[in-house]
Amino acid sequence: MSESVIQLKYGCNPHQKPAKVYREEGELPFAILNGNPGYINFLDAFHSWQLVKELRQILNLPAAASFKHVSPAGAAVGIPLNDTLKKAYFVDELELSPLASAYARARGADRVSSYGDFIALSDTVDAVTARLISREVSDGVIAPSFSSDALEILRKKKKGTYTIIQVDPSYEPVDLEKREVYGITFEQKRNNQLPRFDMLDNVITGYEFPESAKRDLMLSMVTLKYTQSNSVCFAYDGQIIGCGAGQQSRIHCTRLAASKADTWYLRQHPAVTALRFKDGISRAERDNAIDQYLRDDVTLKEMEHWVHIFEQVPKKLTADEKKEWLSGLSNVSLGSDAFFPFRDNIDRAVQSGVKYLVQPGGSIRDNSVIKACEEYGIVMANSDFRLFHH
Repeated sequence: MSESVIQLKYGCNPHQKPAKVYREEGELPFAILNGNPGYINFLDAFHSWQLVKELRQILNLPAAASFKHVSPAGAAVGIPLNDTLKKAYFVDELELSPLASAYARARGADRVSSYGDFIALSDTVDAVTARLISREVSDGVIAPSFSSDALEILRKKKKGTYTIIQVDPSYEPVDLEKREVYGITFEQKRNNQLPRFDMLDNVITGYEFPESAKRDLMLSMVTLKYTQSNSVCFAYDGQIIGCGAGQQSRIHCTRLAASKADTWYLRQHPAVTALRFKDGISRAERDNAIDQYLRDDVTLKEMEHWVHIFEQVPKKLTADEKKEWLSGLSNVSLGSDAFFPFRDNIDRAVQSGVKYLVQPGGSIRDNSVIKACEEYGIVMANSDFRLFHH
């Protein structure tokens, strides 16, 4: 980690040249062990690294994030997977380490969106985690260290061009951060405040949170801190299951996150885990085929291609079958990066199993939101902690 400037091929787009990353003072706090990362790779790497570093610090569990275009497609901690999730995530033949479990969960939150992701891992990357990464379509990984076996595996990925970044875990940036937009310099204090468990103490409705919900609510808050705003995150069993990022209205954040959570749960339906694919169908192709299979608006033209994908063309789930299965999704935790302006967010969230909720509070319609939570039996805390990220 002895460089202070790295020249890049180009910026966000090929016509944006020249481009570089650098520190005005001191050396860069990372080393490129393999590959040639680009501008967007670095943005994803540094945002996702902060996310997993803070999850590790707060929850004391190995953490992983799957990033795409400066927002997480998924984030999780290293809790063992049950047999159904192993099948849904295509890892049922592997003996997973805690770190590998974290990444399988992070990738499994939204496998379609995670295609070509940048990965962040909180701990030393072991061989089984590297083997898992080697099977997925991914642009790169950032972690504090790598075992020799893991490095050997990852250096073979993408014909030897896979990006591997080793970050200094002790590095802390200065308090003031700057960026330029349209030739104008913006400066602010860096958002170095960590979400804390005591932010869940101000319970407005219901009684109290179980420990599992507290863990999942903290997971949602840390994830929101590094998600483009507006944003809402659904969390369950130590992982994000739906992230609604970068929407202009809060209700669209909630609808997007809820629809992703629904898809995540539907992927565990016995009809889905029983799907049989023809030999040679890649993991990414399987993900897209399952996404089509679960869509209500899939066209007959799209379904014509199933004969080339599945061993036997499956019968689609009916609306009633989906509704019955989704009724089993419960005890979901929800975090919002800012207050809910209307109760419609609560009305939609409860349809996807939300039972526990944290938001900053402070809307002029707080009473309406509180009333909605009371009607549905949702336990809600006001954190008084906004998490906008731009």
